[in-house]
Amino acid sequence: MSSAELNISIRNLTRRFGALTAVDHLNLEIARGEIFGLVGPDGAGKTTTLRLLCGLLNPDEGQALVAGEDVSRNVNAVKDRIGYMAQRFGLYNDLTVEENMDFYADLFGVLGAEREQLKAKLLHMTRMEPFRGRAAGKLSGGMKQKLALMCTLLHHPQILFLDEPTNGVDPVSRRDFWAILYQLVQDGLTVFVTTAYLDEAERCNRVGLMHRGRLVRCDTPAVLKTHMAEGCYEVAAPDRRAARKFLEQQPGIRSVEASGPTLHLFLSPRETSPEKLAAGLNAKGLGPAEFSKITPSLEDVFIALIRQEESVHA
Repeated sequence: MSSAELNISIRNLTRRFGALTAVDHLNLEIARGEIFGLVGPDGAGKTTTLRLLCGLLNPDEGQALVAGEDVSRNVNAVKDRIGYMAQRFGLYNDLTVEENMDFYADLFGVLGAEREQLKAKLLHMTRMEPFRGRAAGKLSGGMKQKLALMCTLLHHPQILFLDEPTNGVDPVSRRDFWAILYQLVQDGLTVFVTTAYLDEAERCNRVGLMHRGRLVRCDTPAVLKTHMAEGCYEVAAPDRRAARKFLEQQPGIRSVEASGPTLHLFLSPRETSPEKLAAGLNAKGLGPAEFSKITPSLEDVFIALIRQEESVHA
C-alpha cells in the first residue's frame, strides 16, 4: 500500500511485561476505510496491541504510525484522531443517554450547534432516539454498547479502535452493531476491532490471527479458508474419541478437532492421504471411517493454524 492509502502502519512493535512478551515484533498495515479484525485466544496480545496503538502503553521496541502520526512521539495528535472503545467503557449509569453524550462532548470540546447536529445524527443512526432520556443503568447490554459507540464517535475520529465490543451481547444486538459499523466505514472511517466471535471476523475486510504475541496469519477470510481447503476433511467413525486419538498420532496431520458427531481434520497432502488414514483406522478396529472433503470454516482454519504454531514453538 502507498502511504496515502495507509491509516495504520506497524513495524516490529514489541511490548514486554517482565518475562512475558505480550506483543512480539508485530508488523501490520491497515488501509483507510478498512475493517480489520484481530482474533486470537485469551492472552494472545490483542488488547495490548490496541493499547499500544492508542498511546495508552509505550512499546519496548518498534514503531506505530496511526493517522500519520508516530504514537510514541506525538500521542496527543493521535488521540485527537482516534476513538477507543474499551471492553468496559466508562458510562455513567445514573445519567441518561443524552447526558452521557453531553458529558463526553464536553471532554472532547464539541459544543453548540455542532454538538446538537452530531448527537441527532448518532441517535438516529443507532435508533436510540426513543431512549435518549433513559438512564444508562437501565439500558440492555446491546443498548449500552450503542451508547458507548456514540460517545466514542462524538469528536469525528478518523480511526475507531474497538476491543471486543460485542462480548456478552445478544446475537440481534451484535448484528445491529455491525450494521452501524458498515455505515461508518461507508462514511470513510477505519475500524480496528478485536473479537472472540469468528462469525464477526467473517464480516471484516481482513483478519489477523494472533497467538502468544505473534501475528500468525493475515488475509481476507476467503483467502484464509481457500489456502487451507486442500487438506480439510470431515471424518465419521464409530468411536470418535478413539479415532481422534489415533489420527493425532499420525504423520502429516495438522489438526484434528471434534465437530458435533464428527471430526474436522487438516492434513498435509504431501505426507498422507484420506485413504491411508482410513486404512489405518480400519486396521486398528476403529472403522469403518468415512472421509469427506469439506470447505473449512474460519474457526477450523484458526484452530489448525494455532495447533501448527504451538507445535513449531513447543
